[in-house]
Amino acid sequence: MKHLSRTLIAAGMIALTACSAQADAPPKELKANLAKKIGQPVDSVSETPIKGLYEVVLNKRQIVYSDAKGEFVVVGDMVNVATKKSLTEARMAELNKADFSKLPLADAIKEVRGNGSRKLVVFSDPDCPFCKRLETDSLAGIENITIYTFLMPLAGLHPDAARKSELIWCSENPQKAWREFMHNGNLPTGGKTKCDNPIARSVKLGESLGINGTPALIFADGQIVSGAIPKDAIEKILATQK
Repeated sequence: MKHLSRTLIAAGMIALTACSAQADAPPKELKANLAKKIGQPVDSVSETPIKGLYEVVLNKRQIVYSDAKGEFVVVGDMVNVATKKSLTEARMAELNKADFSKLPLADAIKEVRGNGSRKLVVFSDPDCPFCKRLETDSLAGIENITIYTFLMPLAGLHPDAARKSELIWCSENPQKAWREFMHNGNLPTGGKTKCDNPIARSVKLGESLGINGTPALIFADGQIVSGAIPKDAIEKILATQK
């Protein structure tokens, strides 16, 4: 599948009108046929608004589209012309949701603001400039929230991030040390430089959730959002959470 070209369906714009396109149930044998032809497991096959075109989920997070016989596979976004929204992107957001209740929050730096009623998880790298922007700009002033920060140093981009993450975690007050470094650039001194820490576990956790860059935010409903999104965008999503 990795050799498939990044071809947009009908140049990326398919009109999904209820009158002209009717979905139908995928043939029972399509899933098995595709798995055999592609050479990897197929998680699911489901109908789309386009008759004869089916959504195929691979590796839990990759979406492609197939005809009824599994003879052709199309890679790209299915876009509703009327709304200008990508159905593929919306479906990917559903597939990429995390189970918030199963996240090992004890492995995260915890910060409680106000009554702490709203919940937010952040995967962050101390040497990531966008993570600093998230901390100093986007998260500044957000109240009545509990923020759980998983340290996820990206060794390939920031060779010293793992050391800094460990210094912060092993300090007497990790939350204070994290804030001091992200806001002022000061690492803790005089404390432990080594300790039992969850940083390697946090990196693996992030990877298992499909997170390959920082910062990444996980909201209480499991929605994963990448990047240092603006404060008002964070507030807007938090307002929809239970």
